[in-house]
Amino acid sequence: MGALVSYRRAGSMATITMNDGKVNALSPEMLSQLSAALHRAEADGVVVLLTGRDGVFCAGFDLAVVRAGGAAAVSLLRGGFELAARILAFPAPVLVACTGHAVAMGAFLLLSADDRIGAAGPYRITANEVAIGMTLPAAAIEICRQRVGPEYLTRVLALAEVLSPEDAVTAGFLDRVVPAAQLRETAAAGAARLATLDRAAHAASKARLRAPALGAIRAAIEADFPAGRA
Repeated sequence: MGALVSYRRAGSMATITMNDGKVNALSPEMLSQLSAALHRAEADGVVVLLTGRDGVFCAGFDLAVVRAGGAAAVSLLRGGFELAARILAFPAPVLVACTGHAVAMGAFLLLSADDRIGAAGPYRITANEVAIGMTLPAAAIEICRQRVGPEYLTRVLALAEVLSPEDAVTAGFLDRVVPAAQLRETAAAGAARLATLDRAAHAASKARLRAPALGAIRAAIEADFPAGRA
């Protein structure tokens, strides 16, 4: 796909890997390459395994772009939440292998996948916007609302609580945690199981299941980031 995102197909599964050599910040280039990889996976008709580099899944948006403001910042933020909505609505199963830290938009991407497996370790899963002086977009709240347990919503959103991978399972960001050395093997086995599902039934059932959440998320995107607003 490019220097930041790789695409590797093996049978009925495609592994999409984010790796910028640093913290996997969602820059305009990273978002563009992720979009292209998902487009290719949809055309190939394969299950998606989305992952990051060792120790880091995704640290969220490129803050240099966000803090500079203007049209570029609005476009980046809108693009990130549109990516989350696209993953939520993806017609094939999407599994995330969370290789480490997942911060802000990185944590929201976890909430957008069908199955989420995390690596055990000293990693942070957190929506840290409030901690760094940013008001959460309504789209982020809607993404969290459809997967995070109600008893955790205030803790992780208004109080920016930092979760370990194990606590992230309890809160709803991950489905299970395995030793880091077993993550890729476990994720590949999970993706292979997902590939046995009837694809049409999966797509139709997921569309029905997520219709209310996707409607709320897309409405929030339009309210947060109207097209053309700088």
